[in-house]
Amino acid sequence: MHAASDKLEDIFRMQKALNARIGVHPERMTEDERIAWTLNYCRALSQELAELTDSVPWKWWAKYQQFDEQNARVEVVDMIHFVVSLAQVLGLSADDIYNLYRKKNAVNFQRQDDGYEQKNESDNLDVTV
Repeated sequence: MHAASDKLEDIFRMQKALNARIGVHPERMTEDERIAWTLNYCRALSQELAELTDSVPWKWWAKYQQFDEQNARVEVVDMIHFVVSLAQVLGLSADDIYNLYRKKNAVNFQRQDDGYEQKNESDNLDVTV
């Protein structure tokens, strides 16, 4: 059985292979290409989020809707594909994501401890690779 970090590394490896198969190579991109692919993946994430939303009965005026939990699960996985691709375009590894997540998680806990009554982005300054 893999440790959690090994699984995340596996996901990054599999996504890199899939992207390479379709001709996307972040390690070779120019800055303009990285910008374009960042926008591509943002749009793809937005669409997957819309598809996830459509898996949940959100139309309060429509009584026919049902919760499609299986499709919702697949949409979450689709989003992970694009999040990992986006991370790779931005030069982030699985370890980078793990470390940044830990730092940002600590910031979020501190915000809750402090009451988080006012937006202050300066606490994000230490959330770096």
